[in-house]
This record gives sequence, C-alpha cells and structure tokens, in this order.
Amino acid sequence: MSKIEMNAAELALAAKQASFALAASSAQARSAALEAIAGALEARRAEIFAANALDMEQAKADGIAAPVLKRLKFDEGKLRDVCLGLRDLAAMEDPIGHEQLRTELAEGLVLSRISCPIGVVGVIFESRPDALVQIAALCLKSGNAVLLKGGREAMRSNAILYDVLREASEAAGMPEGWAGLLTTREDVNVMLKMDGAIDLIIPRGSNAFVRYIMDNSRIPVLGHSDGVCHLYLDEGCDAQMAARVAVDAKTQYPAACNAVETLLVHSAEVKETLPVVAKALAEAGVRLIGDARAAQVIACEAATEADWAAEYLDDVIAIHVVDSLQEAIAHINRYGSHHTDGIITENEQAAKTFFALVDSAGVYHNCSTRFADGFRYGFGAEVGISTGKIHARGPMGLEGLCSYKYILRGSGDIVADFAQGRRSFTHKKLL
Repeated sequence: MSKIEMNAAELALAAKQASFALAASSAQARSAALEAIAGALEARRAEIFAANALDMEQAKADGIAAPVLKRLKFDEGKLRDVCLGLRDLAAMEDPIGHEQLRTELAEGLVLSRISCPIGVVGVIFESRPDALVQIAALCLKSGNAVLLKGGREAMRSNAILYDVLREASEAAGMPEGWAGLLTTREDVNVMLKMDGAIDLIIPRGSNAFVRYIMDNSRIPVLGHSDGVCHLYLDEGCDAQMAARVAVDAKTQYPAACNAVETLLVHSAEVKETLPVVAKALAEAGVRLIGDARAAQVIACEAATEADWAAEYLDDVIAIHVVDSLQEAIAHINRYGSHHTDGIITENEQAAKTFFALVDSAGVYHNCSTRFADGFRYGFGAEVGISTGKIHARGPMGLEGLCSYKYILRGSGDIVADFAQGRRSFTHKKLL
C-alpha cells in the first residue's frame, strides 16, 4: 500500500514504527538526508511553483484574505530560504545523545540523563507551504517521526513538497514512513485518537483552535496560538529608535505571529514621541487605530475594546495611551497572548521590571518583536512558538523537540543492599 493510499491511522502507525529506527540513526545520516531534500527541492522547483500557482489562483477566487495569501505564496525567495535553512540545519550539532546530568548514586552505580527524540509528533499548521518543509526538517534532524497537516488552501503545494522530501529522504536512507501527510479534517480527528502512536501534538492557530485540540485528545498538546504582541514606549524613550523598531515590528512581515499588533505609549510621550512614531508607521502604509488620548494628537480611527485583543496579521496597529509602566504591563498581561512583547526605554530599571513582570515567552528591550523566531535564535527554525510554560516555551526548535531518558549503569547492584544498610548512597555530582 502506497503512502498516498494510507489513511490517517495507518500513517500514524507507520510513523510510530519508523520513529524507533529514526531515533537510532546517525547524525551524519540525518544531515545527509536534509542535504538531499534541499537538492531535490531545487531540482523540482518548476513542479513546486506550478502547484503553488494553482493554490494561489484558487485562494484568490475564494476571496482569501491578503495576510493568508502572503503566507501561501511559495516563490524563488521562499525556496531559497527553505533550502538555506535545510543546509544550515544539516550543519548544526546533533541534539540527540547529549549527556545532561551524571551522578554517582553509589560506588560503581552511575546515573546519566541523555537527550532523546520525543517520538512521533503531529503538527497542524497554517497555509504556509514553507512551514511544511521547516517542520519536517526539524523533526528529521531531531530524530522524530512527524505527521503533517497543513491548511487546505495549500493542498497542492503541500502535496508536492511532501512527495519531494519523502522521496529524497527515504532514498538517502531514512526509514519509510517517518513523515506522513494528512489532508482532511477527518484525518485530524483520527489523529487526535491515536494516543498509542502519537507522542505530542503541536497545533498552530487561534486560542479556540488550540483549545479544541486539547479538549478532544488524550495526547499531550503544545499550543502555538495567537500572536497579540505589544510594543511599549516608556517615559523618556528615544523617539527615533521607537519609530525604527515599531515600523520593523509591524511591517517587516505583518502576517507573522510575532508582528506587533498594539502600541502602548506612556502619557508623557504622547506629544513628542507618538507623532514621530505614528508618522513613520503611516508612511510605511500602516492603518492607525487609537484611543481617545491618542486621537488628540494623531490622525487615527477610533479604537474599541475588541482592538486591544486583536491579531490583525495585516498593516494595522492599535494605539493605547497609559499613565505608567505598571499600567502597560497590566494591559499586556490582560490582553496579550503571552507570545512576545517589547519595551523601548533608556531606563534600565524599567526594562528589568518589564522583564520580570510581563508574562510572555519573549520579553524584549529596545528591539523588534520580529526577532522571535527559531532561525533567528539559532535553533534551526521552529515547529511553533509555544505560549505555554510546560516542556518548551517560545520558539520550539531542535532542543524543544527532544525529551530525555535516564541511563543507569551498575554491576549487579540491588536495592536490598541499601534498604538493609549494607551500602549507602553517595549522590556525588560528576557532571
């Protein structure tokens, strides 16, 4: 039975079987497979672009929103970035087999903690064809089998990309079935019930979608949800720096989850700094939505309560004036999605307070929120950005795709000797 004919349950079982061989594969073999995938993508670029053109044409006919269209497009630039990412990933250190801890429990009895793959990871992601390659590559490098479910708008693009990476990786020696492609909502529902085969599910989407996945599966879920990111302009901040960072954070790629959506401005900076920043944003094509105090000094549309929690994913930003650092922090913790939030300030103590009290996976000082990215962090891209606090937080790259196991080496040691006082534990740290 070919993989195209396999249903979701069969794909999950095949991935489980492949995961054991993948976990035991050498770093050199996995890196060679990543290089092979990059070469195959470049060789079959015409097929990939043709499939993507059909997806783009259908999406436009269906009236898909502009931010989704930006994510959906897979062109020469995206191909170049994907292949560069694959080769960079291939060159990175193997995340498997790292000894994280070594303790002598007693003479001749040594405990180690060793990094290992999670096993089988199911990832549900948005209509971004490049995400399929990045996610699969990260799983391959970290020794994990993967089930991939992309958005329906990218159906043709995902199909050809999956075929290319599967064929190239298996030809390079990776176990058959290490990657599976799911195509329907029914497939997702089947996946959610495969707790005997799947070790972790990573849903990328809205809070409501992530909650649905959590409520309908016994499989552990690591959520990648909304990106309601903030930039706070503190009292005494540098207006030109604020403008430069705000424009990048909003416009460098507005459809990304780490693009800033709300600009918070200290009331002391409304007359001087806000007009400078608003002018720079407007000149960059950003539509401004502001509260009553912002509207007194800049041209903007009136904001509503809903704007403070909005993820626009477009050239739109909400502006809210606050009277203190504490009020800004409270606003972020109430309306934000715990993704990435930044402060522009010359006051080091204010930055430290912001770091300590903002409850987000990424908290930045004097820089763009767009740095919240696995590749930019040096993680080799990411399978998602976790806004939770368990296992992995922030961009989830190679380290986040690894668990660990305890290895105990002895020479016929038994617990009875310790329980009956014949031997004593030393618990000596060796690493």
